Amino acid sequence: MDKISQIKLEMIDICKSAYENKLFAGTSGNLSVYCKDEGYMLITPTSVRYGTMRAEDIVSVKLNGTVVEGKHQPSTEWPMHAVIYEVRKDVGAVFHTHSPYATAFAVTRQKIPFVLVEMAPFLGGEVTCAKFAKPGSRELGLSAIEELINGRTACLLANHGVLAVGIDLPQAHIRAEYVEDAATIYHRALQAGEPVILK
Repeated sequence: MDKISQIKLEMIDICKSAYENKLFAGTSGNLSVYCKDEGYMLITPTSVRYGTMRAEDIVSVKLNGTVVEGKHQPSTEWPMHAVIYEVRKDVGAVFHTHSPYATAFAVTRQKIPFVLVEMAPFLGGEVTCAKFAKPGSRELGLSAIEELINGRTACLLANHGVLAVGIDLPQAHIRAEYVEDAATIYHRALQAGEPVILK
């Protein structure tokens, strides 16, 4: 099996895991992998349910939006993914979720402070909220990039969801999982008392 086919299968496995673990809902959320040697990204299609998605549904698209291969249209968020790959040469995968607890902080435009020790190695500390930009726009990606600084590997997207990056898809995936974990625990801690912020 060639490299691209293997990546597509990995994407489907992670999509199904993300759906089962409530990082995705319905057809919301998307992920991509940048294949530098080939000059395009592999991205999930628009409006295809994760429960039925197959490897052949993954779309190959250049960073300018030209579809190289695929029977579907790419995710409407492809410009956000593309601009991140253009600006951040160290990023090999982008993971965008609508996970409920983290998205609750996104819609209130609050950050998730550094409250768990695991947030340091996986997320670079606190998870800040990027300023609002229209879904499906390059501006949304640029807004996220402004928050992915000082070692931070994920951010909230105002009124939208979560964006996590990594050198590959497994790394971006686990970072997205840790954002939701941190958001869940922080939310519950707020009900229990006054959370202690780490430095």
